[in-house]
Amino acid sequence: MSQYEYLTCETAGGIATITLNRPPLNVLHNPMMAELNNALEAVLGDETLIALVLRAEGKAFSAGVDVSDHTADKVEEMIRLFHGIFRKMLATDAVTIAAVQGAALGGGCELACFCDVVLASDRAKFGQPEVQVGVFPPVAACSFPRRMGLGKAIELVALGATIRADEALRIGLASQVFPLEEFDAKVSEYVAVVSKLSAPVVQMAKRATVAGARDEILAHLEEAERIYLKELMSLKDAHEGIAAFLEKRAPVWVHG
Repeated sequence: MSQYEYLTCETAGGIATITLNRPPLNVLHNPMMAELNNALEAVLGDETLIALVLRAEGKAFSAGVDVSDHTADKVEEMIRLFHGIFRKMLATDAVTIAAVQGAALGGGCELACFCDVVLASDRAKFGQPEVQVGVFPPVAACSFPRRMGLGKAIELVALGATIRADEALRIGLASQVFPLEEFDAKVSEYVAVVSKLSAPVVQMAKRATVAGARDEILAHLEEAERIYLKELMSLKDAHEGIAAFLEKRAPVWVHG
């Protein structure tokens, strides 16, 4: 078991499990995201890895990236750390599996739903509420259209919708939904089946499946980053939304 302050990491039988461990909401701040980058780099370097499982302690999978890290003095470092996680996940041939027991919101939703397989409890919910605080989710903007189609992606990314697990399953955001009281056992069963497969065959099958998408997603992410850092961060509304959230008041939009 690797030792981190904000997560745990272990590898056994070709399965690496990283567990977010900043309960109850597993809010992703810069130090936690730095740890997650380090953990991913360590486990994904194993060429015999069949799957990476992302789990979480507490009532939420993750309530997202700490809003205080979106401020002008921290936003570039936040984007570098946060998007570094997805670049590492995008590059691996191991199957990535998210086990979402509770709410996955904002960056937590992006982290879960960027995985190849999303296993959700029937109490889970998924949402991208960033527009409510004057920003948008770049990772969801580049990955959701491929997962669920453009129209539903716009509803989630541009309008800030939050959906329940059954709706996530219907649109393809979640892969399977299990009752909460059986969730841990069902996830363990699912992962046990995966662990019995041939690692190189699984890796090659995934590589063949995503071969056409990897470069497109990476290019899309780079463009979404540019829009976020160069265009969005020049808007008064973006800074007003963040400030209003931190000051616990309603934002006053100037639409510019």
